[in-house]
Amino acid sequence: MGTDFKEQLQLLGESIRLGLNSLSVNKFRTLLSLLGITVGIYCIITVFAMVDSLEKNIRDSVQSLGSNVLYIQKWPWGGGGEYPWWKYLNRPEPTYSEYEKLKKLSRLSDKLVYGFGISATAKALGNEVKGTTVLFTTADYIKLWNQNIQAGRFFNEQEGKSGSQVCVLGYDVAQGLFAGIDPIGQKVQLKGKKLTVIGVFDKTGKSLVGNDNDQNIVAPASFGLRIVNPNSIEGSFIMARPIEGVSLAEYKNELRQHMRAIRRLKPKVEDNFALNEISLISASLDQIFNIVTIAGIFIGGFSILVGGFGIANIMFVSVKERTSEIGIRKALGAPARFILQQFLTESVALCFVGGLIGLVLVGITLLVVSGILEFPFYLSAKNIIQGVVISVVIGLVSGYAPARSASRLDPVEAIRQGS
Repeated sequence: MGTDFKEQLQLLGESIRLGLNSLSVNKFRTLLSLLGITVGIYCIITVFAMVDSLEKNIRDSVQSLGSNVLYIQKWPWGGGGEYPWWKYLNRPEPTYSEYEKLKKLSRLSDKLVYGFGISATAKALGNEVKGTTVLFTTADYIKLWNQNIQAGRFFNEQEGKSGSQVCVLGYDVAQGLFAGIDPIGQKVQLKGKKLTVIGVFDKTGKSLVGNDNDQNIVAPASFGLRIVNPNSIEGSFIMARPIEGVSLAEYKNELRQHMRAIRRLKPKVEDNFALNEISLISASLDQIFNIVTIAGIFIGGFSILVGGFGIANIMFVSVKERTSEIGIRKALGAPARFILQQFLTESVALCFVGGLIGLVLVGITLLVVSGILEFPFYLSAKNIIQGVVISVVIGLVSGYAPARSASRLDPVEAIRQGS
């Protein structure tokens, strides 16, 4: 048994050597074969890599909202099908007083945060940044929102309650107003009021879900309510996180009961507020990216199919050109599996090398596109493995029929046809 296994390994090694040698001899044909599979792998892995990059960015952005955080808002997220916006249009916005009442009533809350935003122009030292989002919120915001302070600090509970005129700047706002100057302790003018800068956030970049924290300014909600008409506030929210060990379902039920009591809703009247959670977005994202992935496979599959047919066609041509050689080898005692292995080796080697070239081109393309769009497209280990596996499978599938036809040739007929 050991001798048979050794002979099989020798036959396999010899067939691989001959197959690779044939590829090196027929350079032009090899080049044409490589081109087809390279283009195929390039197309499908580029689609996979871009979809994966987009999905990662969006999911990371969504997770920054807090996986175990509920949002009490006027408008519900998602909705599927026809969105009944007319039901929600006249709902009241969550208010600061409701936030304070919830803090007193809720026994399952770890952190509660109130906030609302406005658009304003920030001015300082003769510079200005237009279109800045000013988020007025409470002190625990920094504990629920996944964002780090680069310099200085966030405002504390006392500053938040008293409405101190302090603020924390997004990275781009700080650069636009105080380029080359330490912003901590400087004054920023908003809506005719001056706020002292006490902190600067880390640079985060713009996400695909519309968040651009680098363009934000964060200040105490109590101060914001002094300079903004409460009746004109739109998009206010209450962020709520439960204490450890409490499920979101249980916490959601408690918040619903308290909000209904605060708003004095009768038992049969439906909620006039929404309790939103990240799982609603995640479920929608799963559906969207499943569709996008299927579309990517469909689009890239055509390229792979064309490349596979190209490999099969060239391998059939190779078998026909080497009919006499095959006949001689079989006449000298080469078994059918030796011929099969030789041609399969050629096909798999072609696809493997073509796939590697395609992956290198994908990496270069993503690097260039990332630089142009300033968005992190990347080639992951998963994408590389996908490319290699697809290449090998295409090599086996495309090369099997030509290899099998070569292995089944009659030696005498093959020598006669080739002469």
